[in-house]
Amino acid sequence: MITVTTFQLGVMSTNTYVITDKATGATALVDPAGTDDSLTKHLQSLGKDAVKYILLTHGHFDHIAGARFYADMFSAKIVISLAEEPFLHDNNLNLSAFFGNSQLACCNADITVKGGDKLMLGESEFQFILTPGHTCGSGCYVFPEDRIIFSGDTLFFRSMGRVDFPTGNPSQMITSLHRLRDMQGDYKVYPGHDRPTSLEDERHFNPYFNS
Repeated sequence: MITVTTFQLGVMSTNTYVITDKATGATALVDPAGTDDSLTKHLQSLGKDAVKYILLTHGHFDHIAGARFYADMFSAKIVISLAEEPFLHDNNLNLSAFFGNSQLACCNADITVKGGDKLMLGESEFQFILTPGHTCGSGCYVFPEDRIIFSGDTLFFRSMGRVDFPTGNPSQMITSLHRLRDMQGDYKVYPGHDRPTSLEDERHFNPYFNS
């Protein structure tokens, strides 16, 4: 079982999530949009060895800008999909050349994952699901025991992520949304921006789920 703490960071008000396994205290940081004193103090309060992973749902600057800082601070492993790894080094792909205050010198991936790959956070197993559309390697991290999905910029509250950035693909996005829609049962969804939602709410009210 996990706990989830949310910080909104950066110029795009990106949701940065701190996931902690209750049994062991092992912690993962999802999509650090930048560095922030309150986030840093929160992570330090968990212990110097607590943060095991930096989980990146995709490679846009507003989701990766703090990855290297926190990975270095806690000797955490940076995780991103294999297809998305080039975004970490290409300022045109990660959009920092267009939207960032300066070009981003990011980081190297320690672990690249493919769809279906599983990892352990303490005693909590989670899975990476590849959901291309917003970018070619966008994905979601799913904690099945807790019925929780971290959806990045694939699924938003009654909406979806943009598909007009480099490597975005509208038809792939709809296929990815349908994959989430068709997961059995309900899940709480923590998106990259805006408020949390649930698959059941999205099945009823998200127009893209039925496109």
